[in-house]
Parts: sequence; C-alpha cells; structure tokens
Amino acid sequence: MAKLVKKIISTAMAPAAMAPYSQAVLVDRTMYIAGQLGVDPLSGELVPGGAKEQAQQALQNIGEILKAAGCDTRNVVKTTVLMIDMKDFADINEVYKQFFQCNFPARAAYQVVALPKGARVEIEAVAVQGPLQEVSASL
Repeated sequence: MAKLVKKIISTAMAPAAMAPYSQAVLVDRTMYIAGQLGVDPLSGELVPGGAKEQAQQALQNIGEILKAAGCDTRNVVKTTVLMIDMKDFADINEVYKQFFQCNFPARAAYQVVALPKGARVEIEAVAVQGPLQEVSASL
C-alpha cells in the first residue's frame, strides 16, 4: 500500500496558531482547516464588533489558508460553525452565504459555552485539493 502524504499548510496571511496545532493539515488531497476565530492576523486580536464581524474575519482567514494550499471556497466540502449564542445564527449565515455563494458545503452548527479569546464564533473547514466538477443531484 502506498504511503499517504501529510503536509502542514501555513500562511502569515492568517493568524498564527495559539496552541500546539497547525492552521491546516493536507493528507493526500483532503485538507483539514483548524477552527478559525475572527482574529486579525496582523494584530493577533479579535476584530471589533460582534459575531457578524468575527464570522467575516474567520472566513477571510479560512480563505487565506485555502489560497496557501492552491484552493478556494469551491474546494470546501464541510464546515463546522461554533457560536456562543444561537441568536447570532442569522448574522453568521448572512456573512457565510457571501463567502460560499453556491453549492454550499455540508455544515454543522453548534452553540457552545465559550470559545478562546472570548470569541463569539469559530469556523473550521474540510476541503479537497484540486479541480472539482460540480454536479447537481436530485433524488
């Protein structure tokens, strides 16, 4: 059996890891992007505002990590959204649908007790590297 290649993906255009983890790990053609907070990569601080602004920054951070691996939003197949208040769900969705404009990835969303740095939202993603052919399937 051939060995799979494991590659660490890292970019200065997204916040550095705050603990012992990688921004993303690429195994063969599947990329696992660590949960991203709404942290400005230059200051290392949460962006001002609430969940909407933090979701926007978190998604921008994911976009930069995707770019570092030669991917874009079309390569994302699954996301997980963590928020501290489900009342923020509509605001997060408003930003989310601007980042993922069609053929949305599968997604799970949860309310959690707390997030690092006092953040209101954290988003992680799974992407597949390489060109994809979009096919609509209806049953």
